[in-house]
Amino acid sequence: MAATPTVPEVVLPSSTGQRKMPVMGLGTAPEATSKVTTKDAVLEAIKQGYRHFDAAAAYGVEKSVGEAIAEALKLGLISSRDELFVTSKLWVTDNHPELIVPALQKSLRTLQLENLDLILIHWPITTKPGEVKYPIEVSEIVEFDMKGVWTSLEECQKLGLTKAIGASNFSIKKLEKLLSFATIPPAVNQVEVNLGWQQEKLRAFCKEKGIVVTAFSPLRKGASRGANLVMDNDILKELADAHGKTIAQICLRWLYEQGLTFVVKSYDKERMNQNLQIFDWSLTEDDYKKISEIHQERLIKGPTKPLLDDLWDEE
Repeated sequence: MAATPTVPEVVLPSSTGQRKMPVMGLGTAPEATSKVTTKDAVLEAIKQGYRHFDAAAAYGVEKSVGEAIAEALKLGLISSRDELFVTSKLWVTDNHPELIVPALQKSLRTLQLENLDLILIHWPITTKPGEVKYPIEVSEIVEFDMKGVWTSLEECQKLGLTKAIGASNFSIKKLEKLLSFATIPPAVNQVEVNLGWQQEKLRAFCKEKGIVVTAFSPLRKGASRGANLVMDNDILKELADAHGKTIAQICLRWLYEQGLTFVVKSYDKERMNQNLQIFDWSLTEDDYKKISEIHQERLIKGPTKPLLDDLWDEE
């Protein structure tokens, strides 16, 4: 097995103490088909050199992630919790100004942590408080008080409950609105970015505003959603063969060269290791030309049933 590479880091400008985030994180959204538990996957990832873990209240994995961190400390795999970068996300049921602080405190208790490195608004949607249901029933949706919610998140950062605050699934229009009143700007916007949905406009906007983009679904998984425009792509098969790499490595290298951070979901030991092997080679100009020809289509259309017309603001 190749030596453990050190994952490069980016500074989150609006974070407390200029917190650094490793560019690659392990995603922990549950997968029905996975035979490996989240706890074991996180432990294995720590052994392999992963230091950034992406969770969410809605995934139901915070307890497992917390147990893995406690175990890693006990085993001496890490000497301090601060060696890890831990992200979680607040679900739409908690997107109410008065529920943000208690919801984050609940996540911290579940994770057995004193603070998070990053907390995100999972979706720019609010529903009536209650249990996590997926997909979200449109009848449950109430008005999203973005300013009230953001002010409460800023309070979380001031209280030391999190080092940084951010958004997820925000369009340019929604980020513009957020930036118009934020006293602590979002450190991160976590959105779908992959070779089949390259998000050039949104990425350019975030770069200009100093917002770090984290890509989810970087390999565009989801066999249940039909053919995979990325993993089954002939152009990418050709590039992978030319470089002697896997298609996943080509995808992740592209994201890295774009200056993006990304969370990749694999609980498979071998693939976890392969995904780390992307920092010591480069794509060519010719590769970029071919990559620009890939058909573009959003994979994750939204969390509601039916879909909302204005979720992405036609971007």
